[in-house]
Amino acid sequence: MSFSPLGDTLLSKLSGNSTLKRQLESSQVIEISKTILDELLGPEIGPLVKPLFLKNRTLTVSCSSSAVAQEIRLRQLEIVAKINEKFDKPEIDRIRYLA
Repeated sequence: MSFSPLGDTLLSKLSGNSTLKRQLESSQVIEISKTILDELLGPEIGPLVKPLFLKNRTLTVSCSSSAVAQEIRLRQLEIVAKINEKFDKPEIDRIRYLA
């Protein structure tokens, strides 16, 4: 039995189209989305929105009220463009909001 270096094993798991790579990319999108939502929506509304998950290029966020969801809906194109700009490729197409 031979062992391979940990770095080589991780690199092979993160290359290609592996499940681990997709999960890592999704978590990065969630993290960056929170930062961008806070920046764009300001200190009053930003904390009331929480990115939950990414599925089929749709970012699902939780909103504390329907008024906050309406603000997300109105600024969806701007938010999506900013998030995709951070990644230099389209990671999300739309935002789904739960109020």
